[in-house]
Amino acid sequence: MSLAGASQPLSLMFLWGMVLASRNISCPSRCSCQYLEVNCTGQQLQEFPVTIPLDTRQLILATNKISYLPAVELSFLTDLVYLDCRENHLGDHLDFIFIGMAKLVYLDLSFNNLTQVTLSTFSQLVSLVVLKMSDNPSLVQIEKDAFANNTWLRHLDVSRTGLLFLDTSTVRDLPHLRFLGLSDNLWHCNCSFLDFTTWMTKTNVHFPDAENITCYVPEGLRGLKMPTVQAQLRANCLTQLHEQDYIFLCLIGFCIFSAGTVVAWLAGICAVIYEVHTAKGEDEEEEEEDTIT
Repeated sequence: MSLAGASQPLSLMFLWGMVLASRNISCPSRCSCQYLEVNCTGQQLQEFPVTIPLDTRQLILATNKISYLPAVELSFLTDLVYLDCRENHLGDHLDFIFIGMAKLVYLDLSFNNLTQVTLSTFSQLVSLVVLKMSDNPSLVQIEKDAFANNTWLRHLDVSRTGLLFLDTSTVRDLPHLRFLGLSDNLWHCNCSFLDFTTWMTKTNVHFPDAENITCYVPEGLRGLKMPTVQAQLRANCLTQLHEQDYIFLCLIGFCIFSAGTVVAWLAGICAVIYEVHTAKGEDEEEEEEDTIT
């Protein structure tokens, strides 16, 4: 190998080291940088700033026009503990975005355009304590085990979103949860929600703005507070029969009637056979007596 060929990889490594070093000391344009903090609030940024120092602990991107968070750039910020992205244009491209951010404790995604939270959205944020997703009107689904890895989650806010339903296990299995914002959503208080309202009355979790945690559907429960509607839901769901219940009862009744008919028929056959054998035996005994006499 020639000397020039051997020096080429060394040159590339040197250049990459220079890039990383420059990133570690530079500050993004239109942002202010203090010790371990980068603040880009209200700078009308349309893209994620790429020259963030690698040792940044606190990153504030609030009130901009950012629609996408690059997973590669974020993965370099392994020491980040605080990320504020409120009031941006973030949508439904957050799966596998936060890989490598195991130290992140605070994440604010409120006032964006989130549509769903899946198993892969926050699965890497194992140290997360505060998660704010309020004021995302397009957020219509949070998967059942979406926070399975976020066992340290203490503060969760999904107020003023498009959620209609929230599975009880999604929040019940969070051992450190103490604050849950649910207000001003169009909650569907049907029988599927009975378990959730029961949990709300028993848990020690605090529900801020509880006056506005109300049912939207059905019409008869609209405007009623979520926890206090539990008794009415229990009466409606556990005492009233639906069409499928009547069908099931009819099938059970038919099976019981059929089984009873078959049993009675078999019993009748057995009785007839018994009587026939008994009568035959008596006839044979009478014939034997006549023969002897």
